[in-house]
Amino acid sequence: MIKAVITSAGRGVRLLPMTKEMPKEMMPIFSKIHGNQRIVLPLLQLIFEQLYSCNLRDYCFIVGRGKRSIEDHFTIDHHFRNTLSNKNRKIISNFYERLENSHLVWINQDKPRGFGDAVRMAQRFVGQDNFIVHAGDVSILSGRIHPILRLIKAGEDPSVSAVLLFRKVKDPERHGIPTLKKISKNLFLVEEVEEKPDKPKSNIGLMPLYFFTPRIFDALKKIRLGKGKEYQLTDAIQKLIEHGEKIVAIPLSSVEKVLDVGTVDSYKCSQESSYRYA
Repeated sequence: MIKAVITSAGRGVRLLPMTKEMPKEMMPIFSKIHGNQRIVLPLLQLIFEQLYSCNLRDYCFIVGRGKRSIEDHFTIDHHFRNTLSNKNRKIISNFYERLENSHLVWINQDKPRGFGDAVRMAQRFVGQDNFIVHAGDVSILSGRIHPILRLIKAGEDPSVSAVLLFRKVKDPERHGIPTLKKISKNLFLVEEVEEKPDKPKSNIGLMPLYFFTPRIFDALKKIRLGKGKEYQLTDAIQKLIEHGEKIVAIPLSSVEKVLDVGTVDSYKCSQESSYRYA
């Protein structure tokens, strides 16, 4: 069984004042996920729907202080649904049906201490299962086999401890940067990773979507405060590499679109992409 850990505890300071009360993960984007009709939904719901479509049913949301609106959105409200017109009721009913078929766990990260710390908090939920880590402020639109499924497929190799996703980026200083060695057309060995280097070695950046075995938790316990005085997931991945674990990476296709609500500029592009390609 593959589980999903979705991190959504960041403060979203780059989108203030909008994110003073509303989490950035709840920023609206466009989608046709329920059919041909274009609808508006929070990015975090789109992420959940994509994971659900990839047959994941166990979810752990890492949330921060003041993120009650996220849990409220993922709570079934029959009274609200019954007040809607038939068309709108169908949209909500489709979402509620997925919630009813899923197991959701909520963990509060009382203080933002980094991506790595957020993932570490999910250890009890994960147990001995393999799992997907998905940042709550980035999603990928794909017209082919979704990267989530490609990560899981690559992770079927029992010698692999983690599978990363990468693409060429214009702002490598905002990303983890991997050093890669080609294994086959769409599979690379990760020889090193570095979190948001001041002088990136390349324009190949990691996407915040990963496949892990539980071995990542041993590495997370060994890391110290890193970039930005936070516990970085990238540093834990580097620990795995240093201890001889096999880490591989797969590329994002050039036709796949990244929705990123982390900054004003990226959110503007995400709005346009989601309207055009959803």
